[in-house]
Amino acid sequence: MPDRSGGALIGIDYGKRKVGLAVGHALTASAGPLDPIRYSDEKALFSALADVFRQWRPARVVVGLPLGADGADSDMTRTVRDFARRLSNEHPDLTVDLHDERLTSHAAAGAFAGRREAGRARKRDAQRLDSVAAALILESWMAEHD
Repeated sequence: MPDRSGGALIGIDYGKRKVGLAVGHALTASAGPLDPIRYSDEKALFSALADVFRQWRPARVVVGLPLGADGADSDMTRTVRDFARRLSNEHPDLTVDLHDERLTSHAAAGAFAGRREAGRARKRDAQRLDSVAAALILESWMAEHD
């Protein structure tokens, strides 16, 4: 169970070239997207994540785990598990949790399409879809750990 008096939580939607980020708080059980991180190598990614962690000072990071529709692992699932393990090793002061992210990317795309259709989102806002997915991952995690 998350500490309701604690600080920020960071949600991560990991991709091989772009990482979606969100910040949330257990007290409000809500999350909002941050600018995604585009990177060309792991060193650049971990440097950018360290900057985010310095800014928000989270006690916990929730990483979306891309399981198959049947719940089975895939190559990407193993890649994300390795990423989460490395993140935990590089930031031992943070708790790193994995959370099933099935359907969050689809939900984020659907929400964007609805906002776009209603005139509340622009085409360039699509660049933040991975971060919207990270917010959904984080909110889903908070709902399960209430």
